[in-house]
Amino acid sequence: MIRQGRFTKAQQHAYETWFPQYGIPYSEEPIDLMQIFGRNAPKILEIGSGMGEATAVIARQHPQNDYLAIEVHTPGIGSLLNQINQLGLTNLRIIQHDAVEVLQSMLPNESLDGAHIFFPDPWPKARHHKRRLIQPAFIALLSQHLKTGGYLHIATDWQDYAEQILSALTNETCLVNTTNDYAARPDYRPLTKFEQRGLRLGHPVWDLIFVKR
Repeated sequence: MIRQGRFTKAQQHAYETWFPQYGIPYSEEPIDLMQIFGRNAPKILEIGSGMGEATAVIARQHPQNDYLAIEVHTPGIGSLLNQINQLGLTNLRIIQHDAVEVLQSMLPNESLDGAHIFFPDPWPKARHHKRRLIQPAFIALLSQHLKTGGYLHIATDWQDYAEQILSALTNETCLVNTTNDYAARPDYRPLTKFEQRGLRLGHPVWDLIFVKR
C-alpha cells in the first residue's frame, strides 16, 4: 500500500512539482513504454527504489536505457524526483503503487529487458516470512514480463532470504542462473551508503542474476 511517511520540505516540493511530469498514474490498462519514453530503447524495471539513490545513479550512468521505478513510499519518491530534476534525467519514470498490481495490469508481457530488486524488505522474523516479496508466484508473474534474454537481478544482505530467493529463481523453469549460485556485484549496481555501512560492519551481500530462456 502507499506509505506517506514524513516529508522533508525538499521532498514535498519535488513530489508536488515533478510527479505530474515523471510519475505514471496507476491504470488497470496496459501502458505503452515506448510511447511514454518517446523512443525505442531497453526498458529496465526497478521494484522498490527506496530513496532513489541507486536508481538515479544507474539511470545517469546508462542513458541508453529507460528505467521504470515502482515505489510506494511517498518521501522516497520525492527524494528520487529531486534527483531526477537535479541530474536532468530524461530516462526515468515512477509508478507509485503496489508492484504486483502493476505487473498484473499495467505492463505488457515480454516488455522488459531487465528487472532490478535491490534489498527488498527481509521481514526477518520467521512468522513474517510469508510477507516477503520474493515468492515463487511473484517470480512466475515477473518472468512473464521479461523478454527472452532479459535479466532479473536481486540483491539482499540477509543470508536466509538469499537462500530463499535462490531457491525460488532456480525453480522457475523459464529462468537460468548466470553463475553457479550467487554472482559478483556487477559494475552497474552502485554501493549505497546503507550497503557500505553494512559491509564495514561485516554484513555480506548476495547478488543473484538470472536470465530468461
